[in-house]
Amino acid sequence: MRVEPAVPAEIAAAVRAPLEASGAERADAPLLQPLNLLLDLAGEAMRARLFVVQSEGGAESCLRPDFTVAIARRHIESGRAAGAYWYEGAAFRASSGADRPEEFVQVGLEMFSPGGGAVEAADAEIAGLAWRAAAAGGRKDLSLWLGDVALFSAFVESLDLPEGLSGRLKRVAGRPRLLWNELSRVGEANGSGGGTLAGLLAGLSEAQAAALLEEVWALAGVEPVGGRGPAEIAARLVRKAEAAQAPALTEGQADAIRAFMAIDDAPAYAFAKVRELAGRKDAALKAALGGWEARLQELSRIAPPEATRFTPALGHAFDYYDGITFEVRSAGLGPERPVAVGGRYDGLLTRLGGAGDARAVGCMVRPWRAWRDGEGPGGEA
Repeated sequence: MRVEPAVPAEIAAAVRAPLEASGAERADAPLLQPLNLLLDLAGEAMRARLFVVQSEGGAESCLRPDFTVAIARRHIESGRAAGAYWYEGAAFRASSGADRPEEFVQVGLEMFSPGGGAVEAADAEIAGLAWRAAAAGGRKDLSLWLGDVALFSAFVESLDLPEGLSGRLKRVAGRPRLLWNELSRVGEANGSGGGTLAGLLAGLSEAQAAALLEEVWALAGVEPVGGRGPAEIAARLVRKAEAAQAPALTEGQADAIRAFMAIDDAPAYAFAKVRELAGRKDAALKAALGGWEARLQELSRIAPPEATRFTPALGHAFDYYDGITFEVRSAGLGPERPVAVGGRYDGLLTRLGGAGDARAVGCMVRPWRAWRDGEGPGGEA
């Protein structure tokens, strides 16, 4: 396994310092994580990047590819409504590049709070911590890139699409490949179904669909194979049924969404473009843009406004984000190797069994990438 070189101790301490000083408590995560759970949450496409480990009993696990899910599970198990945890440790992701490490160090912070109230202050706080931690490595070529999965949902609402089509688009907002597949269906006639079981699952919530599928397996005496859990399989069946049953976008609607996803500019200009593209049913969109004014006001005190950009298409390796997303990038390393990433993932807590209205936002920093001299092979992951 290719291991990322260690950064100097003083650099590691500098990158870590903003997270330590936040008042969060130190946390850790088991080295082995449940494979099925991660595939259910992150999608089957993530399997190729996981190091799978099979125990003597036959259960499949994987080396932790990230800390977020494990820290979120720990918080839910604690029974507390609020909590903040910072961590530091190795993460593992397979890579096809010979010069890219497969074991690397992450430093991060996850913040959880009860439902209710505005989220903008917490979003800005986490993005600000990520910026400070990344900048502590000594790089002078950093920029802050912002996105928002929830803004896409509000934009889709403004177009006043049929309910089934609108819901389908919102569910794939954080999954670019599935979204572009949807945009390619312009003008298609409705299909005939997608299968009886898929049709039944399509009318249920994600948790209900997974439970029904498990019940069917139990009655039939079937054991799933291939590492995919009931939630992932149910989600695929639901998408198949919805794609067959719901109407497709018109050319004008698809063009508006493509133009929205292509926005890449300073935030003020980006949001002006969003307003130009919006449909008439824009109350939720106006509210979402108002929230961004509050975030940017806070962030302007931390990251230089001239180094801040907004692009709705910003996404991460894990697709459970449902609000703000952000990356701290280095011009020297390029967009494929961000120094820090993060975002809001409220819905993940519900999927893990937490309270339905709980809130969660977090960030992760790669110390090697933050180090101004960390531009060798170890920075290529």
